[in-house]
Amino acid sequence: MTVRTRFAPSPTGYLHIGGARTALFSWLYAQRHGGQFVLRIEDTDQERSSQASVQAILDGMAWLGLEADEGPYYQTQRFDRYREVVRQLLDQGHAYRCYSTPEEIERMREDARARGDKPRYDGSWRDCEDAPPDGVDAVVRFRNPVDGAVVIEDAVKGTITIDNAELDDLVLQRADGSPTYNLSVVVDDLDMGITHVVRGDDHVNNTPRQINILRALGATPPVYAHLPMILGEDGKRMSKRHGAVSIMQYRDEGYLPDALLNYLVRLGWSHGDQERFDRDEMIALFSLEAVNRAGAVFDRKKLDSVNQHYLQQLPADRLGEALAPFVADRGIDTSTGAPLAQVADLLRDRAVTLVEMAQSVDYFYRAPDTFDEKLAKKQFTPASAVLLAQVSDDIAALDDHSPASIQGLLERTVEQASVGFGKLGQPLRLAITGGGASPAMNEVLALIDVNEIRARLGVAIARCAAEE
Repeated sequence: MTVRTRFAPSPTGYLHIGGARTALFSWLYAQRHGGQFVLRIEDTDQERSSQASVQAILDGMAWLGLEADEGPYYQTQRFDRYREVVRQLLDQGHAYRCYSTPEEIERMREDARARGDKPRYDGSWRDCEDAPPDGVDAVVRFRNPVDGAVVIEDAVKGTITIDNAELDDLVLQRADGSPTYNLSVVVDDLDMGITHVVRGDDHVNNTPRQINILRALGATPPVYAHLPMILGEDGKRMSKRHGAVSIMQYRDEGYLPDALLNYLVRLGWSHGDQERFDRDEMIALFSLEAVNRAGAVFDRKKLDSVNQHYLQQLPADRLGEALAPFVADRGIDTSTGAPLAQVADLLRDRAVTLVEMAQSVDYFYRAPDTFDEKLAKKQFTPASAVLLAQVSDDIAALDDHSPASIQGLLERTVEQASVGFGKLGQPLRLAITGGGASPAMNEVLALIDVNEIRARLGVAIARCAAEE
């Protein structure tokens, strides 16, 4: 048997963390078993679905690198097939037309609540032979078995048993002829040969109904694996305030796709104490049996830690490529300065995200517009001016512009002046960067043109005079 999984989002919003984790687990299971991963867009809710949401889902999948082997398939393009299956179920006696009005259905539910029963349709048209009422368009309902039980051998939750008596006769086709979710999902899974359905545990109640429909069609149900929900740090269901935002927002905030995938795979799945996995390791080690049954907690600080690790591990050329659009968004022209890969390599240890890294790139390519005023009043002194002027003269004569050579120059400067290194390092950093934080100054200066360095030092020396 060839394993075939699917990810089937509804395009009524963006691709969020929970959906991305479901897609990842489905993709990993197919990859692990040499199978196929199918992308299906469940867009039957035409009032709430939008092309913008479809594109947001496709963009999110592409950014994460979760490439589908087939699809995307669109349910709105399969209505004829759904109607064909409805006719088949009607002809075989597994479905029937129901003429109960919405008002009658609501009264049935109210009566059931008054009796302390579960609100549901009472099956009044199930075996009714009365003539259809005038002016009422029928829905088509599934004739659910009344005896026995549905036993689900869930790959994550274990055995789940649902008595058929607990299930009412669900609607398969609305009065306007459109299919309902439970019908279209069943037909799609059947036609597409899906062997394993990995989805959130909010679908557990749908599963016994879908299994009964599949059996009525003479099909063997797939294996189901229902993933526990993702929780916020307060233990409540994840919402926007916890980070349940579009996957693309994480991209825009400067997270790396592989870092986010690594974090997502650990949300409810584990392999011993291992925390870091590249894609090949995820594929080789992933199993549904190792998915936890309890809800996983989304921890933004942990995601930050994972992303920082990936920033530190990424080859410099790839890090530069990843950083480039964030630098461009800040209006920085990197064409005339040091290669961005070298700058990124120097900044990687001090950043959590690419956005944070991009905010530190400016002074490598353009002089600071202003100085930190509090630091300037403290650091720009007549004594500082003498040291900065010495550095300016010496660096102009330096043949070797390497970090080691520049470090030697700076050490000679403070030695000759008989001062501590901080007396030079702090005003020098302020002169070059405009602030008080940066990587080691010999490393920074090695990536800036000598003439640019001397120009900035000249501005700082003039400011020193102004502070007298």
